[in-house]
Amino acid sequence: MPWGYGTPDGAYHCSHMTRRADFDKIELHLIRVLQTLITERSVSRAAMRLASTQPAVSAQLKRLRALTGDPLLVRAGNVMTPTETALQLLDPASRLLQDADRLFSPRNRARGFEPAEAALTFRIAASDYLDPLFLPELAAHLQRAAPRARLELLPLSGAFDYRRSLAQGQVDLVIGNWLEPPGELHLGRLMSDEIVCLVAEDHPAARLSARAWTAERYLECRHVAPTPLHGNTPGVIDEHLASLGLSRDVSVKSAHFSLIPMMVARSALVLTTGRLFCSRYANTLPVRILRCPVAFPPLTYYQLWHELTHASAANRWLREQVREVARQLAAPALPERRP
Repeated sequence: MPWGYGTPDGAYHCSHMTRRADFDKIELHLIRVLQTLITERSVSRAAMRLASTQPAVSAQLKRLRALTGDPLLVRAGNVMTPTETALQLLDPASRLLQDADRLFSPRNRARGFEPAEAALTFRIAASDYLDPLFLPELAAHLQRAAPRARLELLPLSGAFDYRRSLAQGQVDLVIGNWLEPPGELHLGRLMSDEIVCLVAEDHPAARLSARAWTAERYLECRHVAPTPLHGNTPGVIDEHLASLGLSRDVSVKSAHFSLIPMMVARSALVLTTGRLFCSRYANTLPVRILRCPVAFPPLTYYQLWHELTHASAANRWLREQVREVARQLAAPALPERRP
């Protein structure tokens, strides 16, 4: 005899499966019919409120009676009266409809995100290549705008699989620079910056004229570069140089990008990166910003996010704040200094 028949356990299993099948057939509209019938205490009035017909509502009442095992509405003289079970079902039905409205109502979607009341955590993976002031300013900005929210800043490094982290909802945003951002992610451009060189004040290149500071001399220098963000791939500078058939001598690689300007100030190393980053150090360290003699495309910074959070009101708000902070910091950089 097959399992499930002729035994107490089998009888329970069949009964449970039958109830589950009945439950799966309940649609939200049937809950609204239940609530309306109980409150109106009339099939005809319920039909009017539901913009339906009496035969349709009567058929739905029959289904509800079968599902609940209760008559729900009984005749008392010339009126219909809800049973005790029906009255007990009214509050759960109303709450269920209210919850569904919160989930799916266009009105509530339009209401959007209330940052002043939000007590949630934003997780952002970012490099510090854009601007040494960017992440501190972003943290301060979010604290002012959403004081109950929390911010977790994660390092964007070669060991960090940002694509998987976005897809799994472990981070909300990734901020960095790419020559070609990954196509499967949504992206928002934050800013573009000119590629320049940062050298010490007493570096030989600082004493050269613009014409004498050639690509050949640039490539002969010793260079410092940040550790690439994307695994074993070269950074955007070396990637572009390779596309031109060129290469440079990277003597120092550092995962601590904010420390590189101090290394430059104390050595003959050349840093090649965005003007905005370099300009933050031009008045505080003995360094100079020089035009890069190799032609580079603009260094473009993006914020990336996954389809998982694309429609989220909270994440849309977060992306707007990131864009605004980047816009405010993108002030004109200092001009090149010449001997």
